[in-house]
Amino acid sequence: MENLLRLLNIMQKLRDPEDGCPWDLQQTFASIVPYTIEEVYEVADAIDNQDFVQLKDELGDLLLQLVYYTQMAREQNLFDLEDIAATICDKLMRRHPHVFDKQCVDENKSWEKIKQQERSEKAGTSSVSLLDDIPSSMPQLLRAKKIQKRAASVGFDWQEIAEVIEKVEEELNELKEVINTDNKQDALEEELGDLLFSVVNLSRHINVNAENALRKGNKKFIKRFQYLEKRIRHEGKELADCSIEELEQFWQLAKKVTQSQSA
Repeated sequence: MENLLRLLNIMQKLRDPEDGCPWDLQQTFASIVPYTIEEVYEVADAIDNQDFVQLKDELGDLLLQLVYYTQMAREQNLFDLEDIAATICDKLMRRHPHVFDKQCVDENKSWEKIKQQERSEKAGTSSVSLLDDIPSSMPQLLRAKKIQKRAASVGFDWQEIAEVIEKVEEELNELKEVINTDNKQDALEEELGDLLFSVVNLSRHINVNAENALRKGNKKFIKRFQYLEKRIRHEGKELADCSIEELEQFWQLAKKVTQSQSA
């Protein structure tokens, strides 16, 4: 706790109207958001790479974001770090009655049902939508999964994986029809959106995080493409000078080499 208090004091000093840092004094809640998002991705990257030394550093950067928001809130008499801690403590205990309330009869009360009750109480009505508070600014693969999980919590879901795969194939066929018959951008975007949504649904049913899977897919492509670049340069060529057939040969070699390296 000593260093946490030290961090709070450092941030307070950085935001001091007279002696603080000019850049830090210019920041607002909104201006800090992009940095927060960036830090979350850097935490995820460190975990993905199993780099726990880097993870400690990145978690420190993420903690700084929390302290930053807290200091700005204190300046406006909104809340402080103690208020934040109290809020999350209350929420965790409320959502785990089977752990913290030994008098709780309904030990199987679902997490989603408790959250829906909280949403209704916050809105002051029992008719609040299950999907009302899903942030539109979330990465859309994650948002799609969250939407689907909310709907599934009340039984609106496919029961068999075969049905989900069939839906993916159906959406792919609809996209092909638009590509072949009506190449309007709006229609293409709509059908591609339906296909991506159904693929996220498939990932949920097979217990694969779509965001993580795509991140790993991106990483694998980069590794293979960089090997391809290296081999082409080694032969005294440039990518632009290679035919599509040559690029395919180099690509297949890159796949073979990088697969053996990963084994």
